[in-house]
Amino acid sequence: MTKYIFITGGVISSLGKGITSASIGKIMESRGMKVTLIKLDPYINVDPGTMNPYQHGEVYVTDDGAETDLDLGHYERFTKAVITKFNNVTSGQVYNSVISKERRGDYLGKTIQVIPHITNEIKDRIRKGAHVSDAEIVLVEIGGTVGDIESLPFLEAVRQFRLDMGFENVLYVHVTLIPYVRSADEIKTKPTQHSVGKLREIGIQPDILICRTEKPLSDEIKEKISLFCNVSKDSVIEARDVESIYQIPLVFKGQGLDKIILKHFGLSYKSTDLKDWKKDIVEKAIRPKHKVLIALVGKYIALQDAYKSIYEALNHAGIYNDAKVDIRKVDSEDIERFGPAKFLKDVSGLLIPGGFGYRGIEGKIAAIRYARENAVPFLGLCLGMQCAVIEFARNVCGLKEANSTEFRQKTKHPIISLLEEQKKIKDLGGTMRLGVYPCEIKKGTLAYKVYKKGRIMERHRHRYEFNNKFRKLLADAGMTFSGIYAKKDLVEIVEVVGHPFFLAVQYHPEFKSKPDNVHPLFRDFIKAALLIKR
Repeated sequence: MTKYIFITGGVISSLGKGITSASIGKIMESRGMKVTLIKLDPYINVDPGTMNPYQHGEVYVTDDGAETDLDLGHYERFTKAVITKFNNVTSGQVYNSVISKERRGDYLGKTIQVIPHITNEIKDRIRKGAHVSDAEIVLVEIGGTVGDIESLPFLEAVRQFRLDMGFENVLYVHVTLIPYVRSADEIKTKPTQHSVGKLREIGIQPDILICRTEKPLSDEIKEKISLFCNVSKDSVIEARDVESIYQIPLVFKGQGLDKIILKHFGLSYKSTDLKDWKKDIVEKAIRPKHKVLIALVGKYIALQDAYKSIYEALNHAGIYNDAKVDIRKVDSEDIERFGPAKFLKDVSGLLIPGGFGYRGIEGKIAAIRYARENAVPFLGLCLGMQCAVIEFARNVCGLKEANSTEFRQKTKHPIISLLEEQKKIKDLGGTMRLGVYPCEIKKGTLAYKVYKKGRIMERHRHRYEFNNKFRKLLADAGMTFSGIYAKKDLVEIVEVVGHPFFLAVQYHPEFKSKPDNVHPLFRDFIKAALLIKR
């Protein structure tokens, strides 16, 4: 029988339910169990694909082309789980499915209600995710905070799950906040008591509490939480702030969380540790030998979560190279106002991430020119690649009006443009080139040296492509087109000859990087940056 762990959150948002879920998945894998993780999102959008990054943060893309919540990135980085479209469920998807069934007559004229029709749809989608993954343990994170109106159908479905599957097959974990009041020098448990009380009103009694705190929890505090929340003292788990998120599985394992879970489920699995994780990842993350400064020039830098996977991939590359990667977040509009030298003269590398729309584009192009002309290692991702070829066309090939038709539809030199099939598309949601595509890499290039193979599979999320009418002109001027999607002859990788490291890709390599399996592009980008003396 598949075992289910449901993770809820209380008191405030942004407590780290996603990292908590991923860390629990990691420690259960360390016991030899196969896990998968599912995110239930209460918003009415079908997926986050059309949402503003300032509203939602990063859109994480899976191999099968699903646009999903950024927490699914944590799931893949921490565990071996293969995340697909079945691992993210939104209210929009649920209601859309139920209404479509009603229109077809599937419910035979019944009155459609939240209970049982919406809750049954939610439960069916959880079971589908479990079935597709064939996992022994399914961790299900419920987005939002207990008490939110939007979350109620999901919480009701989760409540019913224990009735459907049996007590011994379902476990509830509640992530909550234990605030420290500095003026009184006291830790306060009342917010957690209220949060658990609200959860119990809904009909869910948590089995385990994950307590976010900046101060250690004494035995006395744990006993108080246990008494008022009806949870055993051993199941009150302290989750203090740590230097690296990759320490969290060690924190949980050190408090015996894996044993508590196995005991509840009546399971006996091999006893293993996380020594390699601690030695090869955590210790290098918190005590690196070297240091390097990388500039990330983007449009959404005000929100940390907008480039979450990129920041993590840079951290992974730092771990691999035994270096601390300091990231200077530069607003591309500031470069338009003050010029690139003010922000880039002392950095050892430049990264230009993806994005949409014309705002800040000229700042990105100016930053790329600075990196190309001053031998600063450069990595461009998606829009970063498009900006790189526009910059090269303008400043090396003399095409002063070179641009993308996304930014200037009537440009004289459309270096980046829509494919014919994209021009016919009206709806925005789920209509880009999404998911994994093959790329053939030319031997003897920097890309081949990085990947060490001639064929790769990478994840995409974009609508506009390089215009092949300009390929020969740019190639003659010194740009190498080293990676191609052969089926449609689309440019995937470009690089500049004679530069220490100038490489830009149309895809999103950050989605496939893990702390224990760093993506080669980030690995070699940081390696090149470490060679620059500043």
